[in-house]
Amino acid sequence: MRVVDAIAEILKREGVEFLSCFPTAPMIEAAASAGIRPIICRQERVGVGIADGFSRVSDGRRIGVFAMQAGPGAENAFAGVATAFSDSVPILVLPGGHARNTEQTFPFFRSVRAYAAIAKWVEEITLPEHVGDVMRRAFSLLKMGRLAPVLIEIPADVATAEIAESNLDYRPVKSTRSAPNPRDVAEAIKVLSQANHPVICAGQGVLYAEASDDLIELAELLDAPVTTSLEGKSAFPENHPLSLGTASGVGPMPAYQFLRQADVVFAIGCSLTRHNITFAGIPPGKTIIHATNDERDINKHYSADYPILGDAKLVLHQCIEAVKELRKGKGPQGSGAVAAQIKEAREEWLKEWMPKLASKEIPINPYRVMWEFMSITDPKETIVTHDSGSPRNQLVPFYRATTPRGYLGWGKSHSLGTGLGLTIGAKLAAPNKFCVNFMGDAAFGMTGLDFETAVRCGIPILTIVLNNSSMAAETHPMAASHERFRTRDLGGNYAEMGKALGGFAERIERPEEIAAAIQRAKRATEEGHAALLEFITSEKTAYSRNRE
Repeated sequence: MRVVDAIAEILKREGVEFLSCFPTAPMIEAAASAGIRPIICRQERVGVGIADGFSRVSDGRRIGVFAMQAGPGAENAFAGVATAFSDSVPILVLPGGHARNTEQTFPFFRSVRAYAAIAKWVEEITLPEHVGDVMRRAFSLLKMGRLAPVLIEIPADVATAEIAESNLDYRPVKSTRSAPNPRDVAEAIKVLSQANHPVICAGQGVLYAEASDDLIELAELLDAPVTTSLEGKSAFPENHPLSLGTASGVGPMPAYQFLRQADVVFAIGCSLTRHNITFAGIPPGKTIIHATNDERDINKHYSADYPILGDAKLVLHQCIEAVKELRKGKGPQGSGAVAAQIKEAREEWLKEWMPKLASKEIPINPYRVMWEFMSITDPKETIVTHDSGSPRNQLVPFYRATTPRGYLGWGKSHSLGTGLGLTIGAKLAAPNKFCVNFMGDAAFGMTGLDFETAVRCGIPILTIVLNNSSMAAETHPMAASHERFRTRDLGGNYAEMGKALGGFAERIERPEEIAAAIQRAKRATEEGHAALLEFITSEKTAYSRNRE
């Protein structure tokens, strides 16, 4: 067999279901011959996003794979891989490479050099007989420790080289997890149990560890409120009485209020990276317990008073046992007072925002679109993601994710247009869910033609375009240039484009038409059609942010 056929066989043994790709790459034919479905995208960045969304929704148990050609294909995929790396998403990237006898030739693009900074591991298959060993290393790194992209470059002359089937001794990789030091857990839990105002901050490590139920149990035992990072949104059900919502750059006001009041903060499954989009940060003067599976995160931006190194589920299990031991069989210690405080703070915050959420103004207030969507969809049966900029800032604080991976939050590397690929991948991973991405008109301009990928491949997602004909987030930075040269103006009828690309599409201009349009689009997806709704909105840039 050829090397690419051997790789396809290995992917099949590892349970890979589809190959996101863009021609020309020999892996496409090899995968198809092995029974792995190729998903041909319109551009490489979206193709990476499809693999990314698939892995996120699969909690890392099933791996998204993307293949592209050498040179321009590998160059164009860079931004998508950077996004996956920044958000710790395990995807396997299989770029073609130039022949081995040209590897030192300037200026040929070599993925193993260029991608080293944005991948957990990069490796070139230099000898055909090493393909099994290289792929075994790749899947081991994809399944264990801190998750991130892995890249394997396949030189053109190696791709078609023949190897004997008898040389392919490959068994699927088994994953393992590391447990924390029990002494570290016992010390931390003693402090956490004695706290007057504890707050738990959960990250996406809880999602990858499938530890949401454990997090709920610990929070209820301690009567501790829970907030999440942007990537961790949905790790704790946001309709739970102890949920504060997402404490990212934008969020519900209770999340910030309780963080300010906290005396002990327990960060579980998160990196505690200082970032103005994905996590609001921990105010000074707090005792910090930091549990993560990556030692590089501990003491990175915050001094950890009680560091714990281990898998989030195993950490939480030991924490629960430690709390029960301290309480000697007693039940949860809460009286309901904390939940009542959260409810009161949330209602006060929502009262402030209701004029926008229920606005009848024309052009449509974008918050009204979010509110109507939430009122008629079931979050248990829905997977939602945003795009960067205003759609993210407007959606994150108000959307209440109630099941793990019911919301795909992202943003450390926030290229416009990422949400479309993520949603296509999410639908491939969870075909029975209603998968929706919110994007602005600027984001549609970056990747919108890949709506046709969803149409052509029979992947029935809903794309909601909030069209304000402007780059509204740049109002202040581009004030002078816009006044003189109209630099923020954008144009286009995206519903007509959606129809031209073969999907169900509508353009909505009045607020009273929002709910019915969403219901029609949802029915269209249930009938197997990709759908696009274009809402003509106003330029609203007021966001729910932390107020010190």
